[in-house]
Amino acid sequence: MDASLPVTGAWLPGMPAGHRQFLTIAKGHPLALDGGTTLSDVVVAYETWGSLNADASNAILICHAWTGDSHAAGPDGRIQTGGWWDGVIGPGLAIDTDRWFVVCPNVLGGCQGSTGPASPHPADGKPYGSRFPVITIRDMVRVQARLADELGVGVWQAVIGGSMGGMQALEWALTYPKRVRTLVPIATCAQATAQQIAWGAIGRRAILLDEKWRGGDYYDAEPGDGPWQGLAVARMVAQVTFRSDNVFTDRFGRELADGATLRNGFDMWQRFEVERYLDHHGEKLIRRFDTNSYLIIGKAMDLHDVGRGRNGLASAMARITVPTLTMGIWSDMLYPAYQQRQIHDLLRSNGTPSTYIEIDSPHGHDAFLINLEQVGPPIGAFLDSYPA
Repeated sequence: MDASLPVTGAWLPGMPAGHRQFLTIAKGHPLALDGGTTLSDVVVAYETWGSLNADASNAILICHAWTGDSHAAGPDGRIQTGGWWDGVIGPGLAIDTDRWFVVCPNVLGGCQGSTGPASPHPADGKPYGSRFPVITIRDMVRVQARLADELGVGVWQAVIGGSMGGMQALEWALTYPKRVRTLVPIATCAQATAQQIAWGAIGRRAILLDEKWRGGDYYDAEPGDGPWQGLAVARMVAQVTFRSDNVFTDRFGRELADGATLRNGFDMWQRFEVERYLDHHGEKLIRRFDTNSYLIIGKAMDLHDVGRGRNGLASAMARITVPTLTMGIWSDMLYPAYQQRQIHDLLRSNGTPSTYIEIDSPHGHDAFLINLEQVGPPIGAFLDSYPA
């Protein structure tokens, strides 16, 4: 047992909030969820940049990916840590905060301030744990709509997101078509494929088999006695899908870790450099994320299908009529570029203004977080094409 590892990496009430702001919704009327259950007293943590103009026409919604959070740009207000999209959001950048009022909420089910499995249940103040329901991307978007109401944003000038954030962007255009003027889905899909679900299933099984997960009720365990091994393995599996074969080979090759060599024979648990890299990312996530949130959000991604309840994919995509910039990554093995081209082709076939751009990067799925010199300018030009 490693006592330095937290039971959960969730942000909890009483911790420094940084630049987070908080809104509580569903106080009097429970929030109805896609799965037939409800949630009450739902907290939304969010951050904002820039100022909303007089007619509330300059608001942009940024939607984060699986293990992202509301801190998209700038120092976080606690330590001088940048955001996950520094270089894209800020004064004079592609999403210019001198011009736009930018909002990024932590999703429902998350663990960085919004209501999720680690949050106190309103009935008894204890963590939801196993009591937290399965949710969908649409549920996340419904909560964001309530936040928009509170902020006085009737219509988003743009909804932008990569990976799971792109799923939210598509759902915004379908669930609230009159509240979105333009759309930027990046490295995402209209519906999860069998292979994408398979990757998620392997991660879930790793957590299920960790006896320290305790069926989801592990929050009163001692440090080091939480489900960190299951979460680490799940993250290691996911990390492989975030990068390309070429990047792994070029960076790590067949080198052994810790200065080891093969001159003295073989050792079953002697690590290659790539294993050390995966171990690092597993432990890094343990310290900043919650295992149950990882499960809940991953399941929502697997359930993602814009055609569900809308007479299928083609019928659903025909409902999107706003100008759209779709971005793919040629080396993406998790959400291959054909899925973004499919979004573009379906929109174009219905007469919807749509542009497709492919990022030329060897970095795989994570290129939308790495190759900002290719991501930012097209977004900035697209926003300039449709001024508020």
